[in-house]
Amino acid sequence: MLSYFKFHHIGIAVFDIDSTAKYYISAGYSKTNTVYDPVQNVYISFLTKDGMPKIELLAPKDETSPVNKILKKNGVMPYHFCYEVDEINQAIADLKKLHFVLINMPVRALAIENKKICFLFNKDVGLIELLEE
Repeated sequence: MLSYFKFHHIGIAVFDIDSTAKYYISAGYSKTNTVYDPVQNVYISFLTKDGMPKIELLAPKDETSPVNKILKKNGVMPYHFCYEVDEINQAIADLKKLHFVLINMPVRALAIENKKICFLFNKDVGLIELLEE
């Protein structure tokens, strides 16, 4: 990614947050409360452990949830990396120069302190999420 990006988390599509989280909890991770994000139409919980990457578990609310395609095709799996940036619109412009396609305009994410997020895709990199710090 760009030199000013700061890694934030790995997003994992899951069928059920509690069913997946129990494995991480048994390995010493702590789990946040699960919240529903109506903008993304998913349930979200974060897992943290000192010295380890932060993990975001995303479970579908219903059949219209965006993670359903991933789950139906591949089952539970990591599907995006999230990076913190100081200015999300500048980061989007910089990524577009590198042939990333903006999937959605920046929106407020309830699960991440109501900060702005957006997703971009590049065929050589995959899906990334930007989080405005």
